[in-house]
Amino acid sequence: MTTEQTINEAAKKTRQEKKFSPAVSERPAKSERKPFTLAVDVGGSGIKAEKLDGTGRPITERTKIATPKNATPKKVAKIIEELAAQHGSFDRVSVGFPGVVKEGVVYTAANLGKGWNDYPLQKELAKRLHKPVRMANDADVQGLGCITGRGVELVITLGTGVGSVIFVDGRRIHMELGHHPFHKGKTYEEELGNRALGKKGKKKWNKLAMEAIDDLRRTFNYDRLYIGGGNARLLEAKLPANVKIVSNMEGLLGGIKLWAAPIK
Repeated sequence: MTTEQTINEAAKKTRQEKKFSPAVSERPAKSERKPFTLAVDVGGSGIKAEKLDGTGRPITERTKIATPKNATPKKVAKIIEELAAQHGSFDRVSVGFPGVVKEGVVYTAANLGKGWNDYPLQKELAKRLHKPVRMANDADVQGLGCITGRGVELVITLGTGVGSVIFVDGRRIHMELGHHPFHKGKTYEEELGNRALGKKGKKKWNKLAMEAIDDLRRTFNYDRLYIGGGNARLLEAKLPANVKIVSNMEGLLGGIKLWAAPIK
């Protein structure tokens, strides 16, 4: 099966599962304000998109296409192009990406496929979509959508891997915490990523997650910790008052904030 056939099959399967039409219907108009932003969230298991108005209000239903195996730059760009076509007209694009991103260039993407080192995804998407594009690490974008901008705020995402970013009075400092030592010589990602969840089971995974929350508190002395990502919903223990689970919606709404100031 060719690359294009693989992507088309993944898209077809997702449409059938979600039961949405190729042209996504917009929500009823309610004093929509431009510019319209296509917010894209690239994940290890799925790539999602939604159109937002200038205030961050969703004006189309969120759509998703499964991330294919060996998600190369060409495959991911084609899926984003297909998702964009489902949301009608827009003025600009924001992308949250699971890897190290600097000035629109991807340097690492450990949970995707090959070919990402030094790949100019922002430039490629702007060429394909004929719109200005801004992108940053997915945890960074999620953080932009949920922080207060006061004090030390740490954001981690629990999904295929573990993403992280810290904000000090709203100033963003990206980290690759997932690859740092955490427990018995293993990294946060090795102990809290999808593979660990499947291997250890939810009970043991929850115990390790609570250990990680305490470990991060002692390391960063954060004022607030936000936990996002697809597996955040699996946390069952009572969380400290300054720890909050945030939905994937913040990852999309944070895309608006990418346009508030120059992004690096």
